[in-house]
Amino acid sequence: MSASAELVQKQLDAYNNQNIEAFLACYAEDAVLAGFNGEVTHRGLAAIRKRHEDLFYEFPKNHARLVNRIDLGTTVIDHEQVERAPGGDSFQVAAIYTIAGGKIVRVDFARGGAA
Repeated sequence: MSASAELVQKQLDAYNNQNIEAFLACYAEDAVLAGFNGEVTHRGLAAIRKRHEDLFYEFPKNHARLVNRIDLGTTVIDHEQVERAPGGDSFQVAAIYTIAGGKIVRVDFARGGAA
């Protein structure tokens, strides 16, 4: 497993544990989140923190299960099954991570419909 894939796994584990500090430690200060082929939705650690603190508060049992990972070195693509709560809403997402300087600098999300 590449260092990039290890970093993405570390942030996925922190996400699933709702450990905001460990999660943010994986991101560059100026990291961005965006919709696939769309606009940037969150820019910088403060915006990413706010998004995830709100998400973790609203969905305390939220969990993302890794279905498949493609490791291309500085790009890592995860196919995940996300469940907001046991037996609750779920959906699939492709998260396309761009890594530079040992940190995640960009994530583009392509979201599928409800499962």
